[in-house]
Amino acid sequence: KIDKMTNLLISLLILLTVLNIVLSVDRSKFRTCADTGFCKRYRYKTSNSNEQFSLDSSSVNLSPEGWLSGSVITGESTNQLKLSIVASLTGAIRVRIVENLPRWQPDDILLSDGLISQPLSTISTGDSRLPIALSKYSSNSYLALSANDDIVLAVHFSPLKIELYRGQYLVISINDRSLIHYEQQLSDSQLVDRNDILSLSDEERHGGKEIVDFGEDGLATYADGTKEERGSSLDIGRQLSGINSYAESFQGHTDAMTRGPLSVGVDISFPSSSHVYGLPEHTSPLSLPTTIGSTVGKEGVYREPFRLYNLDVFDYELNEPMALYGNVPLLLAHGVIDGTSVSSGIFWFNPSETFVDISDNHPSEKFKQSHWISESGQIDLFLFSGNSPNGIFKQYAALTGTQQLPPLFALGYHQCRWNYRDERDVATVEKTFEELDYPFDVIWLDIEHTDGKRYFTWDKNVFPNPIEMQRNISSHGRKMVTIVDPHVKRDSNYYVHRIATEKGLYIKNKDGSDFNGWCWPGDSSYLDFTDASVRAWWAEQFETNNYQGSTEDLFIWNDMNEPSVFNGPEVSMTKEAKNRLGIEHREWHNLLGMYMQRATGEGIVRRGTKLREPDSSYLTSYLNAIGWQKEKQVDIPKNIPRSFVLSRAFWAGSQRFGAIWTGDNKAEWGHLAISTPMLLSLNLAGISFSGADVGGFMGDPSAELFTRWYAAGAFNSFFRGHAHHDTKRREPWVYGEPYTIYLRSFAMLRYTLLPYWYSTFYLAYKLGTPVMRAMFVEFPNDANVLSMDDQYLVGDSLLVKPVTEAGATQTKVYLPAGSGVWYDLLTLSAVGEGTKNGAEIVVDAPLDKIPVFIRSGKILPRKLRLRRSSKLMFYDPYTLFIALDQNTQSASGLLYLDDEYSTAYLTDPLQYAVRSLIYSNGALVNANANDSVGSYKNSNLVERIVIVGSSFIPKRVIVRQSNNEDRELVFNYHNNVITVKKPDVNVSEDWLIVFE
Repeated sequence: KIDKMTNLLISLLILLTVLNIVLSVDRSKFRTCADTGFCKRYRYKTSNSNEQFSLDSSSVNLSPEGWLSGSVITGESTNQLKLSIVASLTGAIRVRIVENLPRWQPDDILLSDGLISQPLSTISTGDSRLPIALSKYSSNSYLALSANDDIVLAVHFSPLKIELYRGQYLVISINDRSLIHYEQQLSDSQLVDRNDILSLSDEERHGGKEIVDFGEDGLATYADGTKEERGSSLDIGRQLSGINSYAESFQGHTDAMTRGPLSVGVDISFPSSSHVYGLPEHTSPLSLPTTIGSTVGKEGVYREPFRLYNLDVFDYELNEPMALYGNVPLLLAHGVIDGTSVSSGIFWFNPSETFVDISDNHPSEKFKQSHWISESGQIDLFLFSGNSPNGIFKQYAALTGTQQLPPLFALGYHQCRWNYRDERDVATVEKTFEELDYPFDVIWLDIEHTDGKRYFTWDKNVFPNPIEMQRNISSHGRKMVTIVDPHVKRDSNYYVHRIATEKGLYIKNKDGSDFNGWCWPGDSSYLDFTDASVRAWWAEQFETNNYQGSTEDLFIWNDMNEPSVFNGPEVSMTKEAKNRLGIEHREWHNLLGMYMQRATGEGIVRRGTKLREPDSSYLTSYLNAIGWQKEKQVDIPKNIPRSFVLSRAFWAGSQRFGAIWTGDNKAEWGHLAISTPMLLSLNLAGISFSGADVGGFMGDPSAELFTRWYAAGAFNSFFRGHAHHDTKRREPWVYGEPYTIYLRSFAMLRYTLLPYWYSTFYLAYKLGTPVMRAMFVEFPNDANVLSMDDQYLVGDSLLVKPVTEAGATQTKVYLPAGSGVWYDLLTLSAVGEGTKNGAEIVVDAPLDKIPVFIRSGKILPRKLRLRRSSKLMFYDPYTLFIALDQNTQSASGLLYLDDEYSTAYLTDPLQYAVRSLIYSNGALVNANANDSVGSYKNSNLVERIVIVGSSFIPKRVIVRQSNNEDRELVFNYHNNVITVKKPDVNVSEDWLIVFE
């Protein structure tokens, strides 16, 4: 007989098992490589002499422009492929292999400035530039080329192999394992009519039951209260076996693949690199683990390749190469050889679904390998090389653009929840921030604010006066964000759906009818954002006369734009859907979210334009300007607000259009810890404006976890607290004291550093450098930091070490080799020195503190006065913190100035300024940066200068300005810190302060 206690234990065990299933990602919803035909066919491909690709040496031609071309012969087909190689002025090398029949490729991703070419020229035997490693090859078996003295390109004829050398170092090798493949298109006469190959009908799948809803798990809920069971659908694959078809089936959804298999792929190695990075977005370490093969004595090798396919993955797991919400097919490589850093990278310009294997099965420990397998598209890749990662960032940014310079309010704190219930709830939240003197900039509304999930509308029962609500918020310098998702409720009385249907703006089924999928509103259709005219129409919807109840203080959040389709394959759209040009979804799936974010951003700028000059052509000018890397004078309206758009889905180039976040994370310590490497990977891929939901979207964090996460979030580029509607409220005061005091202090610290954040974002916009920088970016020669991802730098001056373990009161911090003395940001005390070999120190990390250190040799601009929002800090004075290099007694910094809100900086030099701050030889100089023509003037003064690390105590401090006489300043010296009070010099004017 089983007693009550045993029954209780059994029940508890069952409950825990169920909870574990519920709280973990449902892997059965998502394909693996083995479930995916093109990946399964080629992942374990081996070199075979009958399948090798070779370059017909007799066809090789170097055009007058210095472009290389030739015919590639394959062992699998009589059809030849075409190879082309072009060098760009930035130093990047473009390698393309295409077939005779055209394949679709986006023409609005790459920027023209990055495609300006420079001529390649041949290098003959005996040339001093020829790497020694090529001497082992016969001179007639390859062609050596160069566009400058730094790099040499070797094109080997048979088998085809392309090598990129930097000096004597081989940094990139394409097809050195002969894994290249190229499935060529079938001609129209070869195609089999597959219109009869369909997925299960609703009758077959659901047994005639009435469907009332689909969940994010893709399973139906029926009117009788039951729910569809996973795996209950018939396996279409069995039906299709035996017929001459390339169709594939997964979870009851069939992909007919009407043009046959079109996969392309190739192996790419990095012989001088011990680490590879990039390929966001995955919950993996910064230095990417191997995914194939075995490495003796090394654990943690993934079993699956990294998958690049945007998906709505609810409740994602950690340390996984599974696909998530967005991706960038950029792989960076780095190594240190004999104390010298070597950086390289490749950009795989192919937006179709892609799997990437990483391996290091090579005798050399400094040898990383990758294998790229894409469903469709072309072999089109850009090769980058440089002495440091900064050279790679510059080359990549020239192609895909730099980070949008956000309005300053977007760098403040954002308060969000699914959902704030009504106007009274919003007012109460904002009032509490006011009462606590707690700074924040933006309050957000999720999907429940709408009328039945009809975007661009308001639920008048709970938000009857949205304009008044926004004006109340903006009276304190704050903004509001509402959510606008891509799914449009299929309701003929809903104006967005009605007009979109009439104009034919939706994505289509393969039979030409409008695609219908299930999402939050129920039956939904999806706009074709790949079409420029659809994007223009979408942008018009954000004008205040269309988006009733909106104001210029309302900005936008694009969620679910992978796109998420609850009843579709892998919770997304069937690959057989087509855009308005008839191109299948498989080709542009990864681009849809980025195109939506772009169109939304255009809409916000259009809104501001229309309110000022209804007939202005400014929008066109703005679209051209967002890719500019130099100042241009255009006669356009000023004071147009910049856009702020947050997107969950992204691809290469998304950085031009706004911010992204890491999706549905959990209130767990592991999710806090993984947020840092995830964000560092995004920054490496150009997407600097990114963040993770503070506290975790799902679950209820403890007070300790929330406090640690909030501290970490204050040093992330995008700083937002967000939570699921099933969680407890977690505004910063709900945990009570002392936690509210701790959280407020972290928010205040964020706001005091906004001038530094803003200036660092300017550099990201101007140069393509990351805002959050992995340690190896700033210290590329220190082999100890190459895999380090639990600490990082904000810009080049602040070292941040988030605390991510429960109960911790101390933490270890590594000070890189040769980095000098570091100072505690709050106390200004020296904490240690990065000696010749680097140094690991232990620092105190109580719950009310996050370890942050100023790098010696740097100048930090700050504003120290507490305000309720960033807008109200605009006229506040600056304090300059100067940490002197102990050897040179010098320091430098940068301060970017503009109106912090409008787009005027894009076109008018009078509307921005870049100030260079240099301390050297006992003098602090403020002058216009050498490479800037900006001459913006403001009224802000410097109210204080704080210097640490000085080798002497000054006798006098004198300020000299061009139009004024010398003026002696008051200062004091205490605890090795010099503080100059009220120099009262204007930050936008030239001046000199001498420390005698």
